[in-house]
Amino acid sequence: MTVSSGTGVRVIGLISGTSIDGIDVAAAELRADGDTVVFSPLGQLEVPYPEALREALLDALPPNPCSAEQLTKLDTLAGQAFGEAAARGIEELAGGEADVVASLGQTVFHWVEDGAARGTLQLGNPAWIAERTGLPVVADLRVRDVAAGGHGAPLASTLDALWLRDMTAAGPVAALNIGGIANITVVPADGDVLAYDTGPGNALMDIAAHRATGRRADIDGALALRGQIRPDLLAKLLLDPYYAAAPPKSTGKELFHGPYLDGALDGLPPVGAEDLLTTLTELTAVTIAAECRRHAVTTLIVSGGGADNPALMATLAKNLPGTALKTSDDHGLPRAGKEAYLTILLGWLTWSGVPGNLPSATGARGDRLLGSITPGAGPLRLPAPLTSTVTRLRVAATTGER
Repeated sequence: MTVSSGTGVRVIGLISGTSIDGIDVAAAELRADGDTVVFSPLGQLEVPYPEALREALLDALPPNPCSAEQLTKLDTLAGQAFGEAAARGIEELAGGEADVVASLGQTVFHWVEDGAARGTLQLGNPAWIAERTGLPVVADLRVRDVAAGGHGAPLASTLDALWLRDMTAAGPVAALNIGGIANITVVPADGDVLAYDTGPGNALMDIAAHRATGRRADIDGALALRGQIRPDLLAKLLLDPYYAAAPPKSTGKELFHGPYLDGALDGLPPVGAEDLLTTLTELTAVTIAAECRRHAVTTLIVSGGGADNPALMATLAKNLPGTALKTSDDHGLPRAGKEAYLTILLGWLTWSGVPGNLPSATGARGDRLLGSITPGAGPLRLPAPLTSTVTRLRVAATTGER
């Protein structure tokens, strides 16, 4: 298999975000055409975690203690779940045939200290995926960037920089993903691309909604739409030094967790569930909007679960009156599957011998090939390294032919 103009590689992408709802699966066919990656989506689906596994993964998150026994079991069980999800992706999305699987796994800890990333841990051992599918697996895609001095996040910057490069005629364009954590990629007409985590995304909202309703999230923003902003709580939350820190930077549920929310509420008059959700929604929107204004963003392209929350999207629009607000669907990448499609691109770049990080975004010392490759059922046969420099990505329809 040689990666060159006209030769497609069919990739299955897997990721479970920080909300730990389930495994996002996507399939796509990619080929190089000069300096352009021609990216043909084949479809996406979500495979929910078994409830016992989801609860166990949530229980392993900071600030809860977690033993080596727990991590070993979770790495195995998540790997098996990812393997089953990959098998479904091959059959249901790729017509029963794929060349390689790429997995960003399940992040359970992202070690940031004194503003620098020191390490990162994703569960879902790729050996289980390779054993289940018989395909080679590209995984552990974050840690090489961290080893090179970067944050290992947001790796969405790699996709966004290629994808949005030709959309900047009217000014800087940004891609925003709102998962448990929100991250933004800013692509200017000239100059370096920037990308970093803006703050909690859905993380605090999900905690508050679960406490109030027992459900995983504030479905359709129902609670937030009925409440009022509590200025005292919002002001206290905005004092967190993370927001003032300069990029590159990254964060996670190591910071934005239940005890963090309890600390913010401590000492304030009681806050009802509806007002709490409204205030937390405002927090997410305000912190995102501040970064968009900082970079004079003219168009914001939103993806992730937060894009399906009408309360959050309305609040974001209120805080960005001069910015065109769109979703990734408007430009060919379904918002629900964008992170799985990102994983596909990262896996294809590594498979093709091309660095997959963006140092101006992550802070790494330079370009790096990302990840490790676990062989499939047969001998590992890598394609010849891609010789052209990739500078753009074009989303195209697929013919479905091999």
